[in-house]
Formats: sequence, structure tokens, C-alpha cells
Amino acid sequence: MTLNVLFAAQPERWETYEAPLRAAFDQAGIPANLSMEIAPEVVDYIVYAPNSDLQDFAPYTRAKAVLNLWAGVENITGNETLKIPLARMVDPGLTKGMVEWVTGHVLRYHLGIDTDILRRDTRWEPRTPPLADERSVVMLGLGALGRAAGETLAGLGFRVTGWSRSPKEVPGIDCLHGEDGLEEALSRAEIAVLLLPDTPATQNTLNARTLALMPKGAFIINPGRGPLIDDKALLAALDAGRIAHATLDVFRVEPLPSDHPYWRHPQVTVTPHIAAETRARTASESIVENIRRGEAGEPFLNLVDRDLGY
Repeated sequence: MTLNVLFAAQPERWETYEAPLRAAFDQAGIPANLSMEIAPEVVDYIVYAPNSDLQDFAPYTRAKAVLNLWAGVENITGNETLKIPLARMVDPGLTKGMVEWVTGHVLRYHLGIDTDILRRDTRWEPRTPPLADERSVVMLGLGALGRAAGETLAGLGFRVTGWSRSPKEVPGIDCLHGEDGLEEALSRAEIAVLLLPDTPATQNTLNARTLALMPKGAFIINPGRGPLIDDKALLAALDAGRIAHATLDVFRVEPLPSDHPYWRHPQVTVTPHIAAETRARTASESIVENIRRGEAGEPFLNLVDRDLGY
């Protein structure tokens, strides 16, 4: 039987994903009618981006699942018309990209690389950087991305602590959870990496109170979500010297407005949401695997818990 798979995203995404999706269906041996225009009542699966024009799922009475193209699902979990399973994107290519980006910036701070590459004088200042096992790195968030980055850093010898809202176990990482666990984790965070989802419970995870728990001179790396940080509190902590530097890849408003203080602050590095990008080929393979599982009666991968919001 040929499956009707609706691609519900902006036209430029169709240009990027059409060929990789068709190739993935062919490789899996799944006959599929893949299109941006299919009558709602005959759609079997919806490949979806939250900025799509499709916001009312009620007419899609035959659809078995919505397969999100994005890792973030905060813009769809509250849609009351969505009653069928929703799977978030966990893309091996995106994960690899995030691990590389996070590792690069952790090493940048750990080795003090900015001291030399940004030097504007002629002072000769030999120094001995600490070894990785002398540096404490905290991963705030132990989902697929946080776990992968944490495991890589632990493999390099860093003392890695991971924090999540609920208990988790990851080999090589000291895992903490809950409010008390967050305070303990931040007290160790010479370098903190934020990879939490954006939910009401995680907004402003770093605020005036929690920033004050971090060691003086700590570094912050945020490739997760902009609302995880109270911007005013971070700027105040930077100005006071409590936080040495922050590298920020995500923001509450994107593109980051040209008059935002982050652009001009000497202790802030702004990167334009480039830490990790979904790769069309590997993402398409993940989507088609979930469709294969749905047709085989197997559990979908990476299902979203609507109550938790991720």
C-alpha cells in the first residue's frame, strides 16, 4: 500500500528535503506519495515544521503521527487540535554538529585561547593551562544532545556533572536532578553548557539567584534555548565579574536585535544560531524509520510528552 505523507513546512524546506526523503523511502522499500498537497482525510503521516501554515490538525482523521522537523517542539505542544502522537527530531547529523560546537567552545575556555588570538599587545606571557581532569564542566540537560556532548567531554578527561529535572544515569557523568541537584551542579560549574528544552519549568534556569551559585569567573555556553537565561541577570553578573564570559548561540528574539546589549558587551560572544543544524539526509532517514515503525506496529521513537513539553 502506498502511504500518503504530507510535507507541511515552508516551501524552502521542501526544496531541501524532497530528494533526501524520497531517497530514504526508496532505501527503506516503503512506497510513499510525498507531497505538500494531499487531501487531509487521506493523509497517513505528517512531516511537520511548527512555522507551517498547518495549525489545525482536526481534519487529518487518518493520520497516525506528526513527525517534527525540528528538535524544539515548544511551538506545537500546546496545539489543542493535535491528538495523535508527536515525535521530535533527533538527527544524528545535528547531534554530531552540536557535540563538535560544544566541545570547541569548552576547549576554548578551558585553554584560554582568547588570550592569544584576541591579543592586541606584544606582552610575552607564558602560562600552563590546566589539564581536563582539573576542570569541572556542567551539562544542564541530559537529553540526546546533552548526553552526547557530556560523554564526549568526559572522554577527553573533563570532570563532567550532568543535571536534569528527573533522575538519569549516564556512564562517566555524575548525574544530579531536581532543585537541590541544580544548586549542587551550579556550585561546580566552572563551565556550564545549557542544553535544556524550552518549557515553562526551564525558563530563566540561570537567573540572579542561580548565577550567584556558580564559581567566580565561570563561563557559560548556551546553544540550547534563549529563554533559559534571564538576560538582565546575566549582564549584571558579567558586569560584576562573577561570570567571566558567555558564548550565546540562541536568543529570545532572533535575529538578535542590533541594539541588544549582548552585541556590544566585551564578555559576550554572539553566534547566529549555528551550533547545530538538522541535516536533511540523516533527518530524512530518521523520519522514514519512524514511519516504518508505525507501519510495523512498533513504538515511535522520540515521542513528545505533552505534559512535560518535550
